This record gives sequence, C-alpha cells and structure tokens, in this order.
Amino acid sequence: MTTYRRLGRSGLHLFPIGLGSMQFGWSADEETSQGIMDAYYEAGGNFIDTADIYTTWTQGNPGGVSEEIIGRWMKSRGNRQDIVIATKVRGPMGEFGRDGRKSIHQREGLSRRWIMQACEDSLRRLQVDHIDLYQAHWVDNQTPIEETLEAFTELVRRGYVRYIGCSNYSAWRLMQALWTSDKKGLESYVSIQPEYSLLSPTRANFERELMRVCEAYDIGIIPWSPLGGGMLTGKYRRGQPLPESVRADENARRRFSDRNFDIVETLEAVAGRHGAKPAQVALAWLLAQPQMTSPIIGANNTTQLGELLGTLELQLTPEDLDEITRVSDWERARTELEM
Repeated sequence: MTTYRRLGRSGLHLFPIGLGSMQFGWSADEETSQGIMDAYYEAGGNFIDTADIYTTWTQGNPGGVSEEIIGRWMKSRGNRQDIVIATKVRGPMGEFGRDGRKSIHQREGLSRRWIMQACEDSLRRLQVDHIDLYQAHWVDNQTPIEETLEAFTELVRRGYVRYIGCSNYSAWRLMQALWTSDKKGLESYVSIQPEYSLLSPTRANFERELMRVCEAYDIGIIPWSPLGGGMLTGKYRRGQPLPESVRADENARRRFSDRNFDIVETLEAVAGRHGAKPAQVALAWLLAQPQMTSPIIGANNTTQLGELLGTLELQLTPEDLDEITRVSDWERARTELEM
C-alpha cells in the first residue's frame, strides 16, 4: 500500500510521485492529457503541479492552457476533493488581459497587484474555489519579499489559497523569505520546487546549501526535472546522435559529459539487477533522500506514466543506493579534480 508523504510542516499529504503538466497542450493534446490524469488518479495519485505560464513558449499558446485542461478534467470527473492542486505565479502572461484588451500593466512578477490578479485568473481556469499550494515560480528582483509574502498571506486569509511555496529559490533567498515571514507574522513557505536530480551540476546545486535549509526548517521538497530532462531514462547514449523527440533538441547536449554518462550507465546496471528501468532507479534514489516529498514527473502518454509509477514497486538495497550516490557524488568529483 502506498504511503502518502506530508509536505513539510503543512497539512497536505502527497502521493510519492507528483504529476507535472507542462506537456498538457504542448506535447500531449487534451484527450491524451485527460487520459494521463485518469491513469494517475486510478493509481492513487493525488498531486498535480502546473503553472499559469504553461506553455507560453509554444506557438498559439497564450498561457493558462494546462490549468484549463486540468480544470475541465476535475470538473468532469467530480474529484476535486481528492486532488492536491499546485500552481505557480511569476512568469509573463503576455500583453493582453482576459477580455482581449491590451493591458497597461505588467502581466508578470511577484508584486501584490499581479499576484492577486494572477490568482483570480488561475482559480477561474482551474474552476476551483481554492488552490492547495500556490508557488512563487522564481524570484522577482523588482519586488520586495515583504510585498510578495503579504500578498500571499492575504490570499490565504481570504481562503483562495491553502499553503504557499516557492520554486527555483537559492538557499539565501529561501532563508530571507523564512526570516521575513517569522519577523512580520506572515504566511511562510512550506515547500520548495528546485531542479534536483542525480546529474551534475543539479545535484551539487541543491545539496550544497538548500537541502540543509529544508532539513532545518521542515521544508517539503518537490523537485522538477528529476530525470534530468530525460537524460536519466537512458534514451541518450554516449557518442550517439539525439533521438527524434519534441524535447530532444540541442539543449539536451548541455547535460552531456563523461561524468553524467557514467551515472546513466550505473543506473542501467542497477536496473538490470532488479528487472527495472533506469528512470525508476533514478526516482527511487531521489525518494530515499532526506525531506523528499514527491518528485514531479512528466508523461506524454499512459505507457510512460505507468513505467514511471512502477518506481513505487522497486526496492533498492543499501548497496544499490550507495553505488548510485558514489558515482554521482559532487564532493568526490571536486576532490578528484583538485588532486
């Protein structure tokens, strides 16, 4: 039986694997997206993560499409009370408002003005009366942290939001926010959504400082890209050309290094011993890390989803975990470079 994990010090309990929705309306059409959510829900999944900007970088997508697809799915299935909905605010939503008129205001950031407007828009698109976890997508250097947290606090007090979290914050930014909340009696972040996987340098970036803050202050961790943009699935091979895929472009090459291919090959070896897949092993390693709540995965079809959810049936041994940790250990790699 799957054990749901508490998100930091909040009252939210999440399925150990979260469902990301960036692909909804992009690489997965609405029918496919709803099928993916059906399969996730039937497997016991309850945590769906989205963002208002998904996916504005796609031609013909003004943003909010993923939220709309999720909203229509929940309404048609009548399962809102079973789902933990997380969405985000910060990114640019274009120059036009909901009525199609050109806006004189900036439609992005973490100002009070935009947070209040963006939350109302997300509630409307999701067809819900509250958001379970509302997250700052990334830092806004133009807005004081006090203003951002005061706006989030008002949304909680109005009942529009249950808990707040952040994404892509550095350790000092997270500490600044926690200190400000404590000093001014404001709502406090209960979670962080960092880029975190076995790959270099994302493992090092998170573990150097952020992990310690999360452990010390009981901050839940719901990492994005836990499979390193597909690198940890084994679909990219050392010395081989890129496969044909919507997301397999030249950007994938930034993850190509001998060290990262060593990690992938170790995952394949461990997977072979268990009759598993490299992606399952990578996720199982993440789930064994301190403060880990629910890595967020993406799937373009139910077959991919089913394979990734199979992670929950995989039992890695202490020796497996140690082997994976050693090959991906950033401190050891740094020491070796310095010798």
